[in-house]
Amino acid sequence: MDLGLAIKSIRKQNGFKQTQFAQLCDITQAYLSQIENNNKEPNLSTLKIISSNLGIPLPILFFLSLDGDDISPEKKEAFKIIAPSVKSLINQFFAK
Repeated sequence: MDLGLAIKSIRKQNGFKQTQFAQLCDITQAYLSQIENNNKEPNLSTLKIISSNLGIPLPILFFLSLDGDDISPEKKEAFKIIAPSVKSLINQFFAK
């Protein structure tokens, strides 16, 4: 799971600079940087604030952060087939 990369990608898609977005979320830019680089795991309340300010539901953010290592072996092939389409659809739906 690469939650930091998902947050960073959506933040950039929404046109937020890191400092600007951190202020919006009432966290420091350094802390946001650590989250985006997967050096810190934010608590659930912080994730809710981040997802809200990204304009994307938290479960969708979690889905976008999934990678093949997060999927059980018997479901990996199905995930490889559907994940790109689902992620593309989500990105189109939530694009600003």
